[in-house]
Parts: sequence; C-alpha cells; structure tokens
Amino acid sequence: MSTQHPPVPPGDAEGHDVVKAARVTRRWPVIAGSVAVALVAGLGVIIALRPHEPFSIDAEWMGEIVEHRSPLWLGPALFFNYVGGGILGSMVIPVLIFLLLLAFRRPWGATFFAAASILSVACVQLLKHTVDRARPTEILVHVDTGSFPSGHTANAATMVVVLGILFPRVWVWIVGVVWAVLMAVSRTYLGAHWISDTVGGLLLGAAVAVIVWTPLAYRLAAEATAPHPFFLGRKLTAGPERPHTRRESRR
Repeated sequence: MSTQHPPVPPGDAEGHDVVKAARVTRRWPVIAGSVAVALVAGLGVIIALRPHEPFSIDAEWMGEIVEHRSPLWLGPALFFNYVGGGILGSMVIPVLIFLLLLAFRRPWGATFFAAASILSVACVQLLKHTVDRARPTEILVHVDTGSFPSGHTANAATMVVVLGILFPRVWVWIVGVVWAVLMAVSRTYLGAHWISDTVGGLLLGAAVAVIVWTPLAYRLAAEATAPHPFFLGRKLTAGPERPHTRRESRR
C-alpha cells in the first residue's frame, strides 16, 4: 500500500525535486548502501585475519608518503587532523551544523544530519574494535586503537553526502569531494591510517548517509521548498505594529 503525501510544489531553485523524491523507494538506495557496507565489512574480515600485515598497496603508498614528507605539507595535514576528529571535529562542528539547520527552520535536515553522523560513528567504532588493525609505525599524531576504518574519513564522507543532499549544488559536491579526498590523504600522510583504511572510511560514511536518507527523502525535499528564514529574522526585521486609531478604523 503506497503512502499518500500532501500536494507540494514540484521543486525549487536549488534543484530539490519533491515529485521525484516522493517516488524514491527504499529498495535501490538501501541496496546500494548495503552493498557498500558489505564491501567494507568484507574488507574488515580480510584485515582481521592479518591485522599486523598490511596489503602491498598499503605498504607502497606509505613508503611514498614517508619519502616525500616535508614541513610544507605537515601544517595542512595537522589542520585536517584537528578539524576532522577530537572535540572539534566530533562535537563542536557537528553540533554547530545541527543548530544552524534548526535555526534556518530545517528540522528534518537537522534530524538527517544527526542520525547519519551518529550512526556513522557507531559503525566506525564497532569495526575498529572488532577488526583491531594495527596502525602504521610511521605515525606522527596521537590516536586511539584500531586503524580500520578511518573515523576522520568516514565522518567527512557522511558530512559531504548529507550536505550535498540538503544543498544540491554542483559547487557543494565539488568542495565536499575535495574535502573528503584531502581528509583521506592527510590521514595517510600523518601515518595514522593505511590507504585501505581511508577507502573503507569513505565507503562506510557515504553508505550510511544514503541509507539514512532513503526514508526521509520526501520530507527533506518538501522541507527544502519552503522558505527558511533565520529563527530570529522576524524579531529583528519586523517592527512593532502601530495601533489603529478610532479615526483609521472608521475609514
């Protein structure tokens, strides 16, 4: 039995197609996301069988990274390290995005972002403690245990997909993809992860965002077509109403 949705505008200037979103079924996005999660889980099983032995591509990539390290690239890598994890990346930035979405009257968007972010972190931590892969020995920063998958990269991928869905502009996707790729490269540059850890993080983070989006697709698209004034906008722009006098009311 199909779900009946109230009539809404067909789209908006940002590219939100409500009619198309209403036709989104749970089948294909969930299948695609589930396949990606299964690939990450399968990779995790292979790694768990050899937790202290990196793949050949991991060793070759790390060798190139270590050989070409320089102070010029260390600063940007440390920047990505701080904004992608720890208190700033795991708490401050996500909470700020969540509150901004609420402030601009996007409660379903805020719900989508929060649910995808929390589920992504949970999946990463589950795999980290289950696989328990050893970190590279050439590490330059302090990290927790478990190398697979990369939490920084998974968080970045989840954020990119969520914001790309909420704000479907070409430049948003371009900036987001560049951000996620640079995050992945920075994790290997600092020796915090093998390259396969970052690939797993990218797949997992994006897959979680797609799976969470599926049941919310219609509500998110319908919400996007409505105006989104800042929650203090009316209070700041609207002046006090002038009381009607008797003479004006008689006219």
